[in-house]
Amino acid sequence: MKILVIGSGGREHALAWKLKQSPRVSEVIVAPGNAGTALEPGVRNAAVAMHDIDGLLHLAKVENVALTVVGPEVPLVAGVVDRFRSEGLRCFGPRKIAAQLEGSKTFAKEFLARHNIPTARYAAFSDLIPALAYVRAQGAPIVVKADGLAAGKGVVVALTLADAEQALHDMLGAHALGAASARVVIEEFLDGEEASYIVLCDGRRALPLATSQDHKRRDDGDFGPNTGGMGAYSPAPVVTPEIDARILREIVEPTLAGMAAEGAPFIGFLYAGLMIDRGGAPRVIEFNVRLGDPETQPILMRLRSDLLDLIDAALDGRLDRISVSWDPRPALGVVLAAQGYPGKVHSGDIVSGHDAAFTPDVKVFHAGTKVENGKILTSGGRVLTVCALGTDLAAAQTHAYAAVRRIRFDGMQYRRDIGYRALGKC
Repeated sequence: MKILVIGSGGREHALAWKLKQSPRVSEVIVAPGNAGTALEPGVRNAAVAMHDIDGLLHLAKVENVALTVVGPEVPLVAGVVDRFRSEGLRCFGPRKIAAQLEGSKTFAKEFLARHNIPTARYAAFSDLIPALAYVRAQGAPIVVKADGLAAGKGVVVALTLADAEQALHDMLGAHALGAASARVVIEEFLDGEEASYIVLCDGRRALPLATSQDHKRRDDGDFGPNTGGMGAYSPAPVVTPEIDARILREIVEPTLAGMAAEGAPFIGFLYAGLMIDRGGAPRVIEFNVRLGDPETQPILMRLRSDLLDLIDAALDGRLDRISVSWDPRPALGVVLAAQGYPGKVHSGDIVSGHDAAFTPDVKVFHAGTKVENGKILTSGGRVLTVCALGTDLAAAQTHAYAAVRRIRFDGMQYRRDIGYRALGKC
């Protein structure tokens, strides 16, 4: 069968790579894809934008696609799953009504409050003056979030009152993020350790994927501006078996029950970004309605089960009858970003070394790349994610950074401490 993957990032390259490993899959089409998906055996790109729902629907029909897997949040929030299903096409992801969990921070916070799911205290504002008054009353540190989708750039962790005020002036005053910041959510600052908890959902039940932790700050030591993610590793030691049970009991299960009760049963990948405090209590920082990027890359490096079988079970409502197998070895991924990221970046630089003769335990996933005149060029902020497996996390880190040192492009920047939190626990 043919599979269609919607998207163009490292997550989509990893999805296409893993789905093609299924013996039932003859070809994976990625729309629009990147240089990595163009060169991946058994995978090809189709020049259809991820927001062009009519074009994606036409592509799926003419190619006789058996299943479409949606990678990014933008088409999900726009209702791509609703359109595909209305045409009788099999499509994996939440419907538009359920995708509001990521599409609107206000919706998510109000949902959490309605169902008594632990999260940070918050207030939402559409006007600058009352928002400024609120942060001045609360003090810093404090978190300012754009309500809508902002490609990972809509969150400011303000360590000072001046930073919080500047974020509000940028979002509500200067409309720096457009419609995404027409409303903001201001949250209390949560102390603890972050973890990414991703589950596969069939509308009623959840099948947890391997735990992971990403690094949002651009610079070593968790300094610098927030990004979409500069690297990740799996598993996350902070999620002990006891904490894992608490996350399922206190967050995942009531979320699925609440969505179903509100007429929006959640089918797809549900990502809970969590803060784990020193006592092991989890609280929701945010919801995503798709796999994370760069968490997907190391998670799928460890997945031994057939991903297509898991997705089929979720679509058919039989997750209770399937199990998942993982490579016991940890995996770690390092993002190589363009100079200037997460701000304005330069594109068109030649990438070399990405196709070196790496060992089977190393995989380079493409994101912001394109093929032009037979050369691989940069075409975005996050360019590559270099992933490796290892006998332990320290070994995975060593292998990943050894591969990173073989890759070059002008202005390449990356963190040199991915995994440091977990390694500090070893």
